[in-house]
Amino acid sequence: MNENIRIEEVNHVEKPPRARVDDAQDTLPVESASETFERKKDYLEGFLAQKPAAPAASEPDGDLYEAVIAALKEIYDPEIPVNIYDLGLIYNVEINDGHAVVSMTLTTPHCPVAESMPGEVELRVGAVPGIGDAEVNLVWEPAWSPANMTDEARLELGML
Repeated sequence: MNENIRIEEVNHVEKPPRARVDDAQDTLPVESASETFERKKDYLEGFLAQKPAAPAASEPDGDLYEAVIAALKEIYDPEIPVNIYDLGLIYNVEINDGHAVVSMTLTTPHCPVAESMPGEVELRVGAVPGIGDAEVNLVWEPAWSPANMTDEARLELGML
């Protein structure tokens, strides 16, 4: 591999011409001072006038979704005086055409309510008007930790 590098010695380089305001005036449209500083029509007017679209009922902040969350907040862990949603046991809620799927965990695999809690969640979510049937998936990954709790739950337990 033979590379030839050519070296050129330069003694003098001419300075480029300086930009002048007079040169720029030729390219700009001619406007009077009042036209230049007058407020132009707001091109965002239509965009800013639009109202945000309401979320679908089954999406977060939708009515049905919030009703399911409210139902989950009525279920309390028998050993801890905090509801299971604020405790961080609910990992995911999906709603499709009246079918709710809740992914949840327990504080430990040896929790005394390990057999009854998923059933109670299924019954409570299934009782929400607009939910035809509910399914609960009990998962262990990621493992629950106190970091999953909301600030309200930490305050209730004296951890904040």
